Amino acid sequence: MQGLAAVRQPHDAPPARLPDRSHAARGHGHAEGRQRHVGNEVDRRSFLQGLAGAPSPIPRRPLGRTGERVSILGLGGYHLGTMPSLQEAIALVHEAIDAGLTFFDNAWEYHDGRSEEWLGHALQGRRDKVFLMTKVCTHGRDGKVAMRQLDDSLARLRTDHLDLWQIHEVVYENDPELHFARGGVVEALAQAKKDGKVRFVGFTGHKHPAIHLKMLAHGFPFDTVQMPLNCFDGTYRSFEQQVLPELERRGIAALGMKSLGGDGQPILHGVVNAEEALRYAMSLPVATTISGIDSVDVLRQNLAIARGFTPMTPEAMQALRSRCAPYAADGHLELFKSTKRYDGAVGRQQHGYPPADQLPL
Repeated sequence: MQGLAAVRQPHDAPPARLPDRSHAARGHGHAEGRQRHVGNEVDRRSFLQGLAGAPSPIPRRPLGRTGERVSILGLGGYHLGTMPSLQEAIALVHEAIDAGLTFFDNAWEYHDGRSEEWLGHALQGRRDKVFLMTKVCTHGRDGKVAMRQLDDSLARLRTDHLDLWQIHEVVYENDPELHFARGGVVEALAQAKKDGKVRFVGFTGHKHPAIHLKMLAHGFPFDTVQMPLNCFDGTYRSFEQQVLPELERRGIAALGMKSLGGDGQPILHGVVNAEEALRYAMSLPVATTISGIDSVDVLRQNLAIARGFTPMTPEAMQALRSRCAPYAADGHLELFKSTKRYDGAVGRQQHGYPPADQLPL
């Protein structure tokens, strides 16, 4: 379980400490007058929605310093490729867009390209309604490989540009050195942005906050950073404690993932329920929380949580962390940090490791 969004939306959700870097907040274009107008429009729309029984819109937040606003719930691309058919994948994406979800995640290597291809079909006629992200999967190979993958992704997704292109799975100790090497993938990010093929760039990883901090120490102007953020994180290799403050300081948008611990086992065993786990993740200073959604039922559950979202109080968040701590302190609720189970096969191969299914234990 688990767009182009520049137009200001009527229902914004403030996370804890998240700064507003919209044009209005910076004082551009008679912001005060516009804010009064938007406020009146919010009241009017809310009133009309109440009369009509219409669902609340999905809240949106600033994407760091980019000037964009994205839905607080994002749809993960990996699970899209596990849907029973293309038609069902298209139906799920269309329902998500119609509900107001704008942030769509993907990666070049998900299911050998099927996730991107299916999303590309689903976005025909709707591309301008979404903020589209995919990930480059060089795993240490050079920038030429990255640019070939970018062309693959654009073709599969049936678009001439990406809103966000991120380095996938920065999880090995030497990844920062490989990515920032001369002719490496970071140079490809900069070139693709210069060429207009991508609007914003970032990186992702799930293993250790120290690796994220090594990437940031190079000073490259990343627009986004994606990482695991959940109520179990605080007691084991905590991205919330070590990386989030640095992103806030730099004005880089944080993208949350693995809000339910990766495979939902804490939910199945009653440690937490889906609503409090997702609410916790959304209450952090993140632009969006990307959720693995593999069915219409899960989509509707998560949409309902996002629509009704109110931030948890700091006291409630601490209480939930404390409740989870006895189960989470050794990392077994976040196996993507403590084991190789979630490390992709291509990345393992590029770093000289056998596939996970060939390990003796």
